[in-house]
Amino acid sequence: MKSGRLSFAVRNTIYIMAAIWGAFVLQQLPFFNTAAWGIIPRYTDNLKGVLTAPLMHGGWSHIVSNSAPMVVLLLMLFYFYRKIAWLSLTLIWVLTGLAVWLFARGTSVHIGASGVIYGLVAFVFWNGIFRRDLKSIVLLLIVTILYSGMLYGVLPNQPGVSWESHLFGGLVGIVVAYLMRGFNVKEDDDLEMHSPASLSEGEKSNYFDQGTFEKTLREREKLGRDGR
Repeated sequence: MKSGRLSFAVRNTIYIMAAIWGAFVLQQLPFFNTAAWGIIPRYTDNLKGVLTAPLMHGGWSHIVSNSAPMVVLLLMLFYFYRKIAWLSLTLIWVLTGLAVWLFARGTSVHIGASGVIYGLVAFVFWNGIFRRDLKSIVLLLIVTILYSGMLYGVLPNQPGVSWESHLFGGLVGIVVAYLMRGFNVKEDDDLEMHSPASLSEGEKSNYFDQGTFEKTLREREKLGRDGR
């Protein structure tokens, strides 16, 4: 089971990263217009950017900085939440882009996968809050350790940074985690938390042999009689 889950996670992560890097290669062609595939808020001719903007990047440093967290989070998603991974990712991808198109600054072209990354971080974190199973709590702690510094990315007025994508991605991740909370994500080989079972009277045992106490009690009673 675990090898099947791992191959599923690795395979789908490779597919998505290949799409992102393939799109970046296309961006290097002289006739390619990146702005036409990004999100220009409330501009209907660029509504397709809701789907394509996360594939677009502004340069090598941009795509490299997004690739590492994207790989880690996709592997987490597809391995630990295999049953809802594609649905959750699709909702995060589309709803984040739609929120940016509706509410972000209209003077900028918004591109990059960072909104999806923030959505995935929030999704994994809040799954730990909503589900409270061992797997989700462990993942909550991991993303807290790895990505707590990303909170600064939602602050406005950062030159050249689509903080709106970060903010809306995080909010969408919380919403998707809440919507998915009732879906069964348990795998056969998942570890579980168990409450200590109470022992019945027949199962309880004494640390010392009960006969030792009974013998001592008889000796004390005998000494008491002799002393009188």
